[in-house]
Amino acid sequence: MENTFEVTLERLDGYRFHTEFGGTELPPLVVDEPPPLGAGSGPNPSRLLATAIGSCLSASLLFCLEKSRVMVRSIRTQVVGTMRRNEQKRLRIAGLAVAMVVDVDSDDAARLLRCTELFEDYCVVTASVRQGIDVTVSVSDTAGTQLFPPPGVES
Repeated sequence: MENTFEVTLERLDGYRFHTEFGGTELPPLVVDEPPPLGAGSGPNPSRLLATAIGSCLSASLLFCLEKSRVMVRSIRTQVVGTMRRNEQKRLRIAGLAVAMVVDVDSDDAARLLRCTELFEDYCVVTASVRQGIDVTVSVSDTAGTQLFPPPGVES
């Protein structure tokens, strides 16, 4: 069974985009590139990817701990991204290092350890990024004419 979700972005000005999360009651989000391209008035896509991975891992660990009846006092997750240029001199995210600090009772140490062996595989975002995600791209003008990929060619 496939589930779909939708995110719509519309340019406001410069490199700022208004983002809506279709089918939800979530408030819109403004994303922007940092200077010198943008004004840094919102998170950029690299930070959003790091946020998605950190949040998904945190939620997966929390879910396992709660199912195991572990009282979690706190979870703090830090994600540090490393940017590097590839062979074509294009900037890419070369790695993301996730560090999580969990505060639970010492009586729950064995159940915490068990969850740390399981939780990563249940994080949809991290598992998807690690395996690679098929991304298709198309570009059309306002009249609906497909500009990319050229007609008859798949992206």
